[in-house]
Amino acid sequence: MEEFSLATPTLLFSAVSLIMLAYTNRFLSYAQLVRNLKDQYLQNRSEVTAAQITNLRKRLYLTRSMQILGISSLFFCVISMFLVYINLRMLSVYVFGFALLLLIASLGVSIREIVISVKALELHLKDISGGRKNDG
Repeated sequence: MEEFSLATPTLLFSAVSLIMLAYTNRFLSYAQLVRNLKDQYLQNRSEVTAAQITNLRKRLYLTRSMQILGISSLFFCVISMFLVYINLRMLSVYVFGFALLLLIASLGVSIREIVISVKALELHLKDISGGRKNDG
């Protein structure tokens, strides 16, 4: 096995930081979307808007899970670094492996959230194209 050093867990810092930035931006856009959908729903209680709200609720739950898993991954990377620092190298390798698993889980949840986001866009397209005839 290659030497596991203090630098190894730090490799994840930049990746997790960028992922967390993307997750935060996604969350902020959802916050704005919630406000817009609420106003839209109060003005016109359509089935499409209700479906979008249901879809958005799922996406918010998944985004929260993505953030928790990502932050947990970063947390266990720091613990792994501390374990290397106090010469518990074997334990630090396992903790780092757990951090990697958390990051993988976060990315997996992100894929699921993207699939649901596409369904939300399909609802918009269905609503827009519902009142038009197909020219093709």
